[in-house]
Amino acid sequence: MTNKKGNIGVTTENIFPIIKKFLYSDHEIFLRELVSNAVDASQKLKTLSISGEFKGEADKLKVQVILDKDKKTLTIRDNGIGMTADEVEKYINQIAFSSAGDFLDKYKDAENAIIGHFGLGFYSSFMVSEKVEIHTKSYKDDAKAVKWECKGDPEYKMSEIEKEERGTDVILFIDKDSEEFLEKYRIQELLNKYCKFLPVEIAFGKKTSWKDGKEEETDEDNIVNNPTPIWKQKPADLKEEDYNSFYRELYPTNFDSPLFNIHLNVDYPFNLTGVLYFPKIKSNLEINRNKIQLYSNQVFVTDSVEGIVPEFLTLLHGVLDSPDIPLNVSRSYLQSDSNVKKISSHITKKVADRLFEIFKDNREDFEKKWDDLKLFITYGMISDEKFYERAEKFALLKNTDKKFFTFEEYQKQIEENQKDKNNNLIYLYATNAEDQYSFIKAAKDKSYDVLLLDGQLDMHYINTLESKFKDSRFLRVDSDTVDNLIQKEEKIESVLSEKAQENVKWAFQGIVPEDKSFWVTSDSMRPEDMPVIIARDEFMRRMKDMSELSGGTSYYRELPDDYKVIVNTNHPIIVDLSEKIEKKTASKRSKLDEQFEQINKEKEQLDEKLKKFEKDEDKPAEDKTKLEELESEIMKLEEEKIEVYKDFGKKQKIVSQLFDLALLSNNLLKGESLSNFVSRSVELLKK
Repeated sequence: MTNKKGNIGVTTENIFPIIKKFLYSDHEIFLRELVSNAVDASQKLKTLSISGEFKGEADKLKVQVILDKDKKTLTIRDNGIGMTADEVEKYINQIAFSSAGDFLDKYKDAENAIIGHFGLGFYSSFMVSEKVEIHTKSYKDDAKAVKWECKGDPEYKMSEIEKEERGTDVILFIDKDSEEFLEKYRIQELLNKYCKFLPVEIAFGKKTSWKDGKEEETDEDNIVNNPTPIWKQKPADLKEEDYNSFYRELYPTNFDSPLFNIHLNVDYPFNLTGVLYFPKIKSNLEINRNKIQLYSNQVFVTDSVEGIVPEFLTLLHGVLDSPDIPLNVSRSYLQSDSNVKKISSHITKKVADRLFEIFKDNREDFEKKWDDLKLFITYGMISDEKFYERAEKFALLKNTDKKFFTFEEYQKQIEENQKDKNNNLIYLYATNAEDQYSFIKAAKDKSYDVLLLDGQLDMHYINTLESKFKDSRFLRVDSDTVDNLIQKEEKIESVLSEKAQENVKWAFQGIVPEDKSFWVTSDSMRPEDMPVIIARDEFMRRMKDMSELSGGTSYYRELPDDYKVIVNTNHPIIVDLSEKIEKKTASKRSKLDEQFEQINKEKEQLDEKLKKFEKDEDKPAEDKTKLEELESEIMKLEEEKIEVYKDFGKKQKIVSQLFDLALLSNNLLKGESLSNFVSRSVELLKK
């Protein structure tokens, strides 16, 4: 057999079922493809006119979409370049031989973009049609009009027909499974979605007006698109109102004005145009997604841009357009495309540069908009290392006095006063200025500054900042006493003995609810500090907060809330309470102490006896058993003594009152407990 070279042609009868089912992931895409082809035909004619190869009229180009529900047809008509019989044979009968690609090779430097690059776009019509006809006439002199028809199998018919005007009609005979595309509202919806900014006017029906109480059609074409969208215009020719008007055109149901915009216009190393808007974002990440519309030469590709642009950029609104983005509806394909990755990186840089520019030019205005920008910027800094490096120049921290600082400014603000004994810089923060007011005040009384970090992502943001800031820790202002939050070398001594402190702790342990995890401890604070404080461990609370945001199941979320009850053993009320404990429990304690002394004496004697034996197995069994019994009795007496203090606490209204005051300052006192607190307060006031 001799060597042979040739071209593979698609001839299998299975090609049409494949086209019908699998060419595109969504059948509605057929209208985008056919209208895009019609726009291509118009753009080609305009290119030929500019080059002088076409001498006729090329100014009144228009694509018409014509619906005939009675005949069950949908027609896409253009007055563009048209086709000869030979061109129909070449570009229609040979699947995947793209006429746009052929044309681009010849006119690659022309201004008018040619959309189609596949050659399969036309065949998407068979996804919704039982039959397709093409009526076409070339712009060339003396060209004959051609009719082509096919029923979705390898057999087609071609014949000459009469057609006065140049251009092409693609007539779809809609099949039974696709009759939704015979509804006017559905076609209008698709044109608005896919063809809203195509560069040639697209007419769908006629405009209507109200006359004599009813809606009537006029003679004027209903143009459904904007052929010259703002991103195709020069920024120097545009005003702020032009950008705001275009924003309202993109999002007619969004009544908020954007904060500001970025106009992208890149021609190297890739082509990219677009306008991105910063919307007002305060909460709820999900509701603001899917707002960036991705186009390729003004043809809509997708509005699900996750994975195509960095995730935090999906919170922006606007339009991106690049001929370097393939016209392919598969997002996974787009995500792996090298040009898309380059574009993504460039947009991140442009966004950061624009934010820094606004910050430098008008910091006062930037600070006013910070609450709306914060979620976007913090999201970017958490999720994108490159963006963090750029954003740390303009990211702001706001304190509870509503003053703003850059990272560097705030470090200088607190570094003299807020270093602990280990030389760590402590960033104190609150998540709710009202609920945590008493803790904020205690910190301010020591001349400490407190940040307000009340954003949706701030728990994750804090972790990011801690990993970036050297020798620094973030602590919520209500996670401990202020002296423990920033521990200095000096420590206030307690006026109570260790034993007295222990007794006070057990008195409070007697009244804490059993349905929550409260544990009582004591601390020697200043006498003017609160008598009782309730705090939550910083690590556990932060983990629980982050797991709540992330959704799904979480080990930390399942754990009970853990609260620390801190009794100030230097407060006059607590000192007085300690004296009452000694007096009121004296008789019960003395009996228990007598029993304890007797049993402990017997235990000491037995311990002394057993010391004579070097090995445990040599000790008499009855003595070992007796020792265990004595130790058990001692433990029981200790528990009984603890119950004496707990019982005292339960009977003392002042103990419950102090605990409820601490709950109230943490917004934890509610329902029946709050009602009881109010009633008890009235009783105490009567005394």
